[in-house]
Amino acid sequence: DFGRSSELAFVVEPSDDIAVQEQPLILYCQVEGIQPITITWRKNGAMIVDSENAFMLANGSLYVSRFQRLRGDGSSDEGEYDCMAQNHYGLVVSRKAKIQAATMSDFHIHPQNAVVEEGGVARFQCQIHGLPEPVILWHKNSMPVNTDNERYTLLPKGVLQITGLRAEDSGIFHCVATNIANVKFSREARLTVSGSRSSVYKDPMILVGPENLTLTVHQTAVLECIATGNPRPIVSWSRLDGRPIGVEGIQVLGTGNLMISDLTVQHSGIYVCAANKPGTRVRRTAQGSLVVQAPAEFVQHPQSISRPVGTTAIFTCVAQGEPPPQITWLRNGQILETSDHIKLKNNNSTLSIYGINQADEAIYQCLAENSAGSTQASARLTVLWADGLPSPPQGVRAETVSATTIQVSWEKPLQNTKEIIGYVLHIRKAADPVEMEYQEAVSKSTFQQLVTDLEPSTSYSFYIKAYTSRGASKASEVTVVSTLGEVPAMPSLFIKVINSTTVQATWEPSIKLGQHEGFKLYYRKVHLSQYTGPVLLASNITAYNITHLDASVVYEVKLLAYNQHGDGNSTVRFVSLRETVERTAVLNPPCDCMKDEQNNKTSTTGIIIGIHIGVTCIIFCILFLMFGYRGRLLMCKNVQEQLSTPQIPRSQRSATGLVLNGATRRDRDDRDLNGKQLDMNELERLFPASPSQEQQEKGITSAHSLSAPHDETQISTLPLDEFSIIEEQPDPLPKNPHGSSAAAPALDHGPANEG
Repeated sequence: DFGRSSELAFVVEPSDDIAVQEQPLILYCQVEGIQPITITWRKNGAMIVDSENAFMLANGSLYVSRFQRLRGDGSSDEGEYDCMAQNHYGLVVSRKAKIQAATMSDFHIHPQNAVVEEGGVARFQCQIHGLPEPVILWHKNSMPVNTDNERYTLLPKGVLQITGLRAEDSGIFHCVATNIANVKFSREARLTVSGSRSSVYKDPMILVGPENLTLTVHQTAVLECIATGNPRPIVSWSRLDGRPIGVEGIQVLGTGNLMISDLTVQHSGIYVCAANKPGTRVRRTAQGSLVVQAPAEFVQHPQSISRPVGTTAIFTCVAQGEPPPQITWLRNGQILETSDHIKLKNNNSTLSIYGINQADEAIYQCLAENSAGSTQASARLTVLWADGLPSPPQGVRAETVSATTIQVSWEKPLQNTKEIIGYVLHIRKAADPVEMEYQEAVSKSTFQQLVTDLEPSTSYSFYIKAYTSRGASKASEVTVVSTLGEVPAMPSLFIKVINSTTVQATWEPSIKLGQHEGFKLYYRKVHLSQYTGPVLLASNITAYNITHLDASVVYEVKLLAYNQHGDGNSTVRFVSLRETVERTAVLNPPCDCMKDEQNNKTSTTGIIIGIHIGVTCIIFCILFLMFGYRGRLLMCKNVQEQLSTPQIPRSQRSATGLVLNGATRRDRDDRDLNGKQLDMNELERLFPASPSQEQQEKGITSAHSLSAPHDETQISTLPLDEFSIIEEQPDPLPKNPHGSSAAAPALDHGPANEG
């Protein structure tokens, strides 16, 4: 019962048909609903009047006694038929049934003679148009072709394929086309099979590839592909978009024809036939498109509804198909005209009726139609109206309070006011469609409402309804009023100091300030009462430089936007240029020429003195290094002499130090003595020493040896990688003959540190 109105609906609708010339035709139409019901028929939109040739049966069906494709007066029984049913609830119209005459044309493609070598492929084709589609059969030598032979393939479009030809396949072929309108025979064609099977290599070649097809769901598609070559090529199929072809309903006819049964919309696409040479990548391809159409069908039917007067009724009708169907709405069988209170949205899928009244009560139909077919569904709108409802509210007035506020007032209805439970104020912009309307509820004791949050300089319409528990009154008269204009908002002002006499004022772009004509800029010294300005600036200006300012005072800058309604609130900023002046003074101090000249002279003298001091330091450093190095070399000589002289191990401490410092490297030192030992004669030649000094040093060494025989401390300047310094705890010294302890001799840190 989907899509049916219980008061009036179709049980059976007329369907598309193909009629035979001079034969009777019946178009069925059956309706259910509340009697009395009147049924009428139309052809191409015009009423059909009962006549001897066409009249309506008692069950509502239309009977055509002798169908004529073309009558003597030029008329035809072909066309689009629909049936209409009406009762006191409304009128409905059936889907349109397309009636065509059965026909068959002459063959426009006949089979052609062919000479093919043995083992090859032969193909015959004949083509003819007709309604319904003719069935084509093939005859060989006036006898029907044996379809049980696997080498013979008959395709629905009038194609005969013979593969693996043999000598007995030679003969005369013709086709026979049959439908309810006629039977016709094509011309004959001779097939000659010549020679024996050739062993010469031939590249694969597609003789005939798939054609472009447009079919309807549930039909069968046959995509032809016949290929030749030596060796015999392998035929395969694929989709150009890469999607799998699938296996359900798929069948291969003959050696490579693709048949798809029970078509769906998902089968639409471009199909590619490929002929491959076995064992190689040599291939030839051909492609054809398949378009599968689907008649319109409903996904969501409109539902019958009941609504009180003054409310909104909404019908929804969603249909699908391929190509996508077009949706048309009817009201009692007539095309529905949209208006201020009747709107169609969402590609006509949604019908909205605002502020319904008794005149809107009717049966509404949704017709969905595409090139593959059409369908319809209906629903009834019942407008609830109760006796004793209030009359419309009276004296509706609207007064402008501000740029965003309007006050609406009214008086109670003249009749049936006892059951009123409240009022509803309907509001919308005068330029907006009805569906943009919104409502505000008001208590029954209130007769005015302040409507806020409106837009400035905008016209609004208002009307009132009184509500009871049984329904609403009719709408009051509509009143229209406009809000006041509004001054612009405060601009956002920023001040930037350019230099000691100039500042730059910038503000937000004009689009953020609402409706305005321009800006006014004022400025003054803070200790003065009078402003300089206004400086009038256009609405597209967002910056202005204020020049010739006094750097020693603070300035006040004021900016406001204005329009035809007046000046907006101003934004004030304070700015001081003193910091900029002070910062400039620090970065660029004033010039004292006499002082600078004296400073320059002092600086020159200081530079000369510094140079002399630097040169003197360099000379002293060189001398210090030279004499220090010479001293080191002499110390090395003394140490070498001491190392080469056998030592008397008087103290266990010195012996222990020798073992710790040199025992592990003794062998290596002996091996490297010649290589690492300095040529003392050469050093003395390069750095000659005074005899007195040398003798004095030797004397000092001897004196130490004689006067302090217990002191065996040696000073060494050998490289650090050969020796390491080990700190030892000294043994208690023996008392000297005079009764006092001998002090340990101090290490000469000068040469040792240098080493």
